[in-house]
Amino acid sequence: MSKIYEILSPLPGTFYQKESPTAAPFVLVGQEIKAGDVVGLVEVMKMFNQITSEHAGIVIEVCVENDEPVDVGEVLFRIEVSA
Repeated sequence: MSKIYEILSPLPGTFYQKESPTAAPFVLVGQEIKAGDVVGLVEVMKMFNQITSEHAGIVIEVCVENDEPVDVGEVLFRIEVSA
């Protein structure tokens, strides 16, 4: 049995799926991640804040496009966690 875990934005800002314009995304749909893995960045006033996963699992959805504004509590990713 699996459970869906949502990674939420902890602050308002601009969401980035990659570290730089030429870099690969931190995670892709279908990718297995571990607890503590960086999955994206939220930039606020030129400060880049790493977004990490609290759970291990499989990325089943990226809910925000790269370079899009996000608000506090907005769902960034959905992860399927094995129970």
